[in-house]
Amino acid sequence: MLAVAGLAVAAGVVVTSTTAVSSARETSAAFACRVTYSANDWGSGFSLTVGIANVGSAAVDGWTLTYSYAGNQTLQQGWMGTWTQSGKRVTVTNASWNSAIPAGGSVNTGANFSYSGTNTTPTDFAVNGAACTGTPPTTATTPSTLPTTPPTTTTSTPPPGPAPALHVSGNKLLTAAGKTYRLLGVNRSSGEFACVQGKGMWDSGPVDQASVDAMKAWNIHAVRIPLNEDCWLGLSGSPSGAPYQQAVKDYAKLLEANGINPILDLHWTHGQYTGNSSACTDVNATCQKPMPDRQYAPAFWTQVATAFKGDDAVVFDLFNEPYPDAAGGWSDAAAEWKCLRDGGTCTGIGYPVAGMQELVDAVRATGAKNVIMTAGLTWTNDLTQWLTYRPADPAGNLMASWHSYNFNACVTVSCWDSQIGPVAAQVPVQAGEIGQNSCGHDYIDQVLAWLDAHNLGYTAWTWNPWGCSGGNVLIEDYTGTPTKTYGEGFRAHLLSVNP
Repeated sequence: MLAVAGLAVAAGVVVTSTTAVSSARETSAAFACRVTYSANDWGSGFSLTVGIANVGSAAVDGWTLTYSYAGNQTLQQGWMGTWTQSGKRVTVTNASWNSAIPAGGSVNTGANFSYSGTNTTPTDFAVNGAACTGTPPTTATTPSTLPTTPPTTTTSTPPPGPAPALHVSGNKLLTAAGKTYRLLGVNRSSGEFACVQGKGMWDSGPVDQASVDAMKAWNIHAVRIPLNEDCWLGLSGSPSGAPYQQAVKDYAKLLEANGINPILDLHWTHGQYTGNSSACTDVNATCQKPMPDRQYAPAFWTQVATAFKGDDAVVFDLFNEPYPDAAGGWSDAAAEWKCLRDGGTCTGIGYPVAGMQELVDAVRATGAKNVIMTAGLTWTNDLTQWLTYRPADPAGNLMASWHSYNFNACVTVSCWDSQIGPVAAQVPVQAGEIGQNSCGHDYIDQVLAWLDAHNLGYTAWTWNPWGCSGGNVLIEDYTGTPTKTYGEGFRAHLLSVNP
């Protein structure tokens, strides 16, 4: 960073109902729909996820959900649809990208409400004006028999047992059993800076079982851990060297034991850089540099790969956010992509650069076959020539790393379709960082919807209680209290999806 299916929530409630739904484009047929309502209540408000599953035999194109509260529940903010409230009645209309519900398919939508007094679960759900009769008609007026099998509700917490070993097959990330898998979760920042800022290992935050349990309550299956090159190698900072390495290993193992895949990210590196977009003038790893350095980065990855060799639940993110294009003045795209892949002497960067191919080679030379993520240009928001300049991986376990914030250049669905979609058609793409520089979640809602539609993984920035005034902060404390409304929105979304 520059700086529905089963629904279950701790202390929440889930109800299901079967609804007869008439399509706006079909006057002669109707469709059976199952509605799930899941609320996570904290006493004065609640975060809500509603799922609409089409259990009929024909598609719905365009939907409007209505229901009513008995108390004084008041809408604060909605997502994945247009939410409005008139008195006690709530209306949700589809967004442009989730209007269609194919037979057997489903959509999710969510919102935050405030209230006082009691918070009774509503029961009068209707879709497109059809009440929850539970009778899918065979004609516009003739109902069929009621479904005899009740809907199944499943939990969304990480499965018991250790995190799965992973490998790449085509454009899919697979478990050892051959199941398609997505890395869905958060970044746990501080390993990149605390050691060089005198803040200890994890910025005084816990990395114990209780803190991991808080993550599991959010349905987190992956945690990206930014690391510091100097601290790992013992070049500067404290803790440094062996104590730093052991702390990283211990945290990764704890996550894995809880069914959460660690993503180890080389975030801050050595090398003096004072050019365009420089974050510091220090030669030491005290800020984000435009490219990894040839002096130490290959040694870093040799050591990390050796430490985690044979543990294929751990993913390696070779370098956080390259920006050799900014360093070079945006003057020669081909040269900037070659710098990213091949390293060496790069325009505007005063130290010898390690390219992505060199770092892939360093990892594979150890015998490690872990899945590797490699970035694009422009703080890895640009993947336009990633396929052309991707490094060769003899293990065939390469993913593309993409970051998406509302202040980046590529921030629209059309851009994602044209620039990220072609990459995702050939290799897995992992959105290693997503966020927005506000406390809302309107932007990430769009990103999440696009990534879900393309079956891609994502880890949001960040699981640190730093206050949300500048955006991108998910939690108020390490017990997992979400920030309003960025954290609430992302948590609600995680609870509605499976990896």
